Amino acid sequence: MHNHGLGSWMAKRRLKSPDKTALIYGDGTTMTYRQLADAADRVSALLWGRGIRKGDRVAYLGENSPEFLQVLFGAVQLGAVFVPVNTRLAPPEIAHVLGDSGSRVLIHDAQLAERIAPALAQHEVPHVIETGDGTAERPGLARIVRTTTAGHADAEVALEDPAAIVYTSGTTGRAKGAILTHENLTWVSLNCIVDYDVVSTDVALMISPLFHVASLGMGALPVILKGATIVLERGFEPGRALELIERHGVTMLSGVPTTYQMMADHPNWATADLSSLKKLTCGGSAVPTRILNAYEERGMSFSQGYGMTETSPGATALAPEMTRAKQGSVGLPHFFTDVRIADEQGAMVPRGTVGEIEISGPNVFAGYHGLPDATAAAFTADGWFRSGDLGYLDPDGYLYIADRLKDMIISGGENIYPAEVENVISDLEGISGVAVIGVPDERWGEVPWAIVTVRDGASVTTEQVREFLDGRLARYKIPRNVVVVDELPRTASGKVRKADLRARFAR
Repeated sequence: MHNHGLGSWMAKRRLKSPDKTALIYGDGTTMTYRQLADAADRVSALLWGRGIRKGDRVAYLGENSPEFLQVLFGAVQLGAVFVPVNTRLAPPEIAHVLGDSGSRVLIHDAQLAERIAPALAQHEVPHVIETGDGTAERPGLARIVRTTTAGHADAEVALEDPAAIVYTSGTTGRAKGAILTHENLTWVSLNCIVDYDVVSTDVALMISPLFHVASLGMGALPVILKGATIVLERGFEPGRALELIERHGVTMLSGVPTTYQMMADHPNWATADLSSLKKLTCGGSAVPTRILNAYEERGMSFSQGYGMTETSPGATALAPEMTRAKQGSVGLPHFFTDVRIADEQGAMVPRGTVGEIEISGPNVFAGYHGLPDATAAAFTADGWFRSGDLGYLDPDGYLYIADRLKDMIISGGENIYPAEVENVISDLEGISGVAVIGVPDERWGEVPWAIVTVRDGASVTTEQVREFLDGRLARYKIPRNVVVVDELPRTASGKVRKADLRARFAR
């Protein structure tokens, strides 16, 4: 076999566990590893027939479905590069992803056709295919795949070759494409298998979108690598999640604090049979004490962690047995990953001292697509990734996050970079200055607020700003509230002092 990356996984799973259930989806429909592998082969043949070769980009815009995984594995069999697109992005954001990545294929859910039309008007994509059956005149992916026959493709692919380009919101206002290699995604899967004790008998409920690197790199891929079973949901509804855990004997669940809170708040929480659920992982932000209490009362504890798209995404993990003893920590470095803390000059600091978190390991990305300067700036001279986050290591080596240099807001597990939102708000007539901050929110963890100044004689309202942003930004990025102030606090060099704004508004 010449494909040493993810493109070999399906053939090996078909050989090792052909009749094992790989996926459960929809109304309980199942797909074995043989069926999943055969479908990936047919997608590979379809792409090959459309002229897709090694290095070409294949974009996918859709909710969780078997087709997502079929396209992923079909693409990487050819050495093509998979580009998952966030379904919540606005048309201009979708256009940027398609144009920046140079995608030659876009496969998308039919209900998103109107969303992508403006993007396709800006950037020509040679091959556009809808998921599902489609019609006889315009067949969809599922119909095409059923009628395509092919053997397993075996392209020359090395571990260091790109497997995916995942877009992360940019600190300077434009999303950057993080290049994740086959090596990156393989090693992050191994980290999860080691640190979360993934076994072949696990049943993992996948309720978070696969287009998020956490759901893909730390959810689906480790489970598939071990030959376990995924219960794949298109979206999240807390009552249905509780019912699926009971029905399928789910052993693993990944989510963000909001996910777990909504399940614990559901009327069926107290009566749902959750006895099979043994492994809970949570990312995005710290799990509030009241959620810890709710799950511990049911005999469950969390694995928490820290990471980012550029680390595929896991960097650290806090074991369940340390949740209380090290509450507030994001844990120890993953087994095949290293973390260190550096000062402003790049020198290592003693434990207990706050500095920038730097990360090294085979899960750290290859760089930003088409951005050599940004890539160079993201790494130290000796090759460690500079996270841009501040933290410290305690005497036992556990990492604590002290602050975010990038001022990133995490709302319901979604990353929001203020600069991106600020750049768009600045285009609104009458705005003279803007700063976006995160404000605590009981349901979402935090939500964005815009603090603005206006030109003489002008006025703006929250409704005006939100209406202006609708269609320009994903809705989760749109500020919940807009506050007009006389002036924004600034440093001597003119930078907005966001710490002052957070102290005033984010209480």
